Amino acid sequence: MTPPVSTSWRISLAHHTVLVVDDNEAVRTAFDVLLSLHGVTVLTAANPSEALAKLAREPVDLVIQDMNFRREATSGEEGIALFREIRARHPDVPVILLTAWTHLETAVELVKAGAADYIAKPWEDARLLTTVRNLLELRRAQTESRVMQRQRSEARAALAQDFDLCGIVYDSDVMHTLVSMATHVAHADVPVLITGPNGAGKEVIANIIHANSSVRDKPFLKVNLGALPNELMEAELFGTEAGAFTGARARTGRFEAADGGTLFLDELGNLSATGQAKLLRVLQTGEFERLGSSVTRRTRVRVIAATNANLRQAIREGRFREDLFYRLNVIELEVPALADRKDDILPLARAFLQQGFSLAPDAERALVQYNWPGNVRELQNAIKRACLLSTTPTIGAAALNLPASAPSQTADEPTLDRASIEEALGRARGVVAHAARDLGLSRQALYRRMEKLGLKLEPGRAPGG
Repeated sequence: MTPPVSTSWRISLAHHTVLVVDDNEAVRTAFDVLLSLHGVTVLTAANPSEALAKLAREPVDLVIQDMNFRREATSGEEGIALFREIRARHPDVPVILLTAWTHLETAVELVKAGAADYIAKPWEDARLLTTVRNLLELRRAQTESRVMQRQRSEARAALAQDFDLCGIVYDSDVMHTLVSMATHVAHADVPVLITGPNGAGKEVIANIIHANSSVRDKPFLKVNLGALPNELMEAELFGTEAGAFTGARARTGRFEAADGGTLFLDELGNLSATGQAKLLRVLQTGEFERLGSSVTRRTRVRVIAATNANLRQAIREGRFREDLFYRLNVIELEVPALADRKDDILPLARAFLQQGFSLAPDAERALVQYNWPGNVRELQNAIKRACLLSTTPTIGAAALNLPASAPSQTADEPTLDRASIEEALGRARGVVAHAARDLGLSRQALYRRMEKLGLKLEPGRAPGG
């Protein structure tokens, strides 16, 4: 006896259209009755040509097809040909193969070629409904994903068309938001503080801000405060008069040279206490003196500062001025670590490749699984090194020679116990596609975990329900 089917399926199956292709009228009628009871619009076809004609005319969400369409046919060749034609014409429509045990091997091969699933005759209504429901849920999720991907691509193209993005390469949503904010604040004549780890791309964000500002045609000077000893830092920023110290000559500082434009101060956390005081003054009044001079000079400079240091912690420890922090922190843009924006790894890696080189699939997997403590800078160096050392134009994982490290959690499937999976299936009311998305797994990965743990999904209910 077929187990009862939950009436909750009517909600998820309604408003979908399924095409059933079988030469047996009784089979077509059985599917029509079963699926119609759960709100599905059922189309039927007795042969491949009729099926392809209906697919061309009607929007179909899923196809259930037999493997033979003539009484004397047993090879399954007609079913194979129909499946391949459907895949060629309608690649997004999932296909369930309806097969007798003699065609099981053929069905398995077609699943490997892209068929969504197969069900043996005679079928169990509950299992068939579960399969249909999961595939429709998966298709809906895939459709939404494609729509979102298209919208993301359109938004990125529009941003690139309207603004100078200075060649930045990204694909992640978090970087798109950051770049959008950078272009938005570019015209505001206020200081900007860019935070984030070393090598993440803070300077590129500074470039974008200046390139889209009202002073983009004015000087844009950069100072790496981390590369300067304290005794030379003030001289570099504010200039010197001849004789200010032994061997000193008259020299224009960066604030003076950048007048009317933008000054990018990298590694801000390394600025000395005296330098912090003078920087605060020039931000507040636009006034400064060269070292060794009592003459007050004026400048109008848009300051963009960057740091990998935790300035709030430095304030608590007395190493950084709180008033300077809030003066610089009118707008704060945080650049995430590369490990926190995995979607950017492969686009960046491909952009760094020398002409004529490509990445093998195992190299792409290794790149995504690595933690990248050195961020984009480390990735760029790794690709440059691989291009130099690879003996073939296709770079494999071995040529990358990445240091051994534990794969990041987001790069691999999460470790889940039985209770976590049961809870997710319960929240999803037994819908595997929903539970998998909730757990951060693919549907196939969740099925593997369930099989390994001995979890069986009864029709219409979650395990343990």
